[in-house]
Amino acid sequence: MNGTTGQTSHQDRVWSVAEHLDDVLSKIRPLDPIELQLLDAQGCVLVEDITVPVALPPFDNSSMDGYAVRVADVAGATEEFPAALTVIGDVAAGSGELPVVGPGEAARIMTGAPVPPGAEAVVPVEWTDGGTGQGPAATMRHASAAPQDATGEVRVHRPVTERAHIRARGSDVSAGEPALKAGTVLGPSQIGLLAAIGRGTVTVRPRPRVVVMSTGSELVQPGEALGPGQIHDSNSFQLTAAARDAGAIAYRVGAVADDAETLRATLEDQLIRADILVTSGGVSVGAYDVVKETLTDLSGDEGLVEFRKLAMQPGKPQGFGLVGPERTPLLALPGNPVSSYVSFELFVRPAIRALMGLPELHRPTVRAECTEAIASSPQGKRQFLRGSYDPATGRVAPVGGPGSHLIKAMAHANALIIVDEDTTEVAAGGAVDVVLLG
Repeated sequence: MNGTTGQTSHQDRVWSVAEHLDDVLSKIRPLDPIELQLLDAQGCVLVEDITVPVALPPFDNSSMDGYAVRVADVAGATEEFPAALTVIGDVAAGSGELPVVGPGEAARIMTGAPVPPGAEAVVPVEWTDGGTGQGPAATMRHASAAPQDATGEVRVHRPVTERAHIRARGSDVSAGEPALKAGTVLGPSQIGLLAAIGRGTVTVRPRPRVVVMSTGSELVQPGEALGPGQIHDSNSFQLTAAARDAGAIAYRVGAVADDAETLRATLEDQLIRADILVTSGGVSVGAYDVVKETLTDLSGDEGLVEFRKLAMQPGKPQGFGLVGPERTPLLALPGNPVSSYVSFELFVRPAIRALMGLPELHRPTVRAECTEAIASSPQGKRQFLRGSYDPATGRVAPVGGPGSHLIKAMAHANALIIVDEDTTEVAAGGAVDVVLLG
């Protein structure tokens, strides 16, 4: 494949944002499901409906430390005339053999322990003398200190109603009920539920592995001193963080010099661990933009990386294709920090979420009132400006100017203000679409 054909088959065509995004997503297929241990599945998307095999809780249990009693035995109990009950034993969490509570009897019970047969309610230990033979004040002092002997006598100073302080079997969820639906992203609470119903493994779509690299001989690792004409590499850090925020497992390769052989070797090495490759820099028409040349060669017979001009600002130059024997998606983003990040949000983030099999690929978009006028938006291009959105008022304020190098403004923005292709000016107070960044 020669260089001209590999670089683009549509040299003069200008793509819209929607056309480029549709082309990217049309070539993305969700990752194949795998079975993972619960903690390894955190952040992954469930591909099966999960039903509850056993009721939760699986048995009636106490919600308090106290005494399991019959309601009739403590009816009318007061501090002046407490009900005296014979304590027949202890019931701890995890107890197997349970004492049977008969008339005039009580079993000391701990939180989470099964309610013994015969008992109709649980009296909190604070409503008793704790088996000390003293009043409720002493009970509060000694509640945490277990008596030497579980048997004996306890005095109850207040009555209880039937089923008081008892968590009923199945009160959380009944056996056979749906627990989680396919498509659920597994977070801490979902992992906890799966563990509670006894699932040790689960079938999910794995989190995509995203390899991120910057290109440019001028880039220096943060923490190192800058030489003449050098800048610190921010793109690889920003994009790796963005990939993780999108739900991926992200690997930062760092900055690669403007050398075709070095870049080619790096890309080939990374293909083995990548579900998607993201590069930044080297996609415009500069004399030292070696990314086009390198990716053309890397495409080979297995795919084509196409470099395009998009009707957007920032982010006009974009590259996309499938590379290597596994036809791994590769998105080549522009090198200016804001252009790179905006391009990630518009194109890479939806691709990551498509690999995960998520139904919602895009950030939410809302209509907002723009607090300041926007002038001189380029005709025929969709402009994305950094903004500070206030959900309480539904208003958005531009942050910084339109320059694609103004990374500080990006750090202080929580939204992207969209100015459509046919709009060149927005008056103060005018309505605009806003992409919420989190």
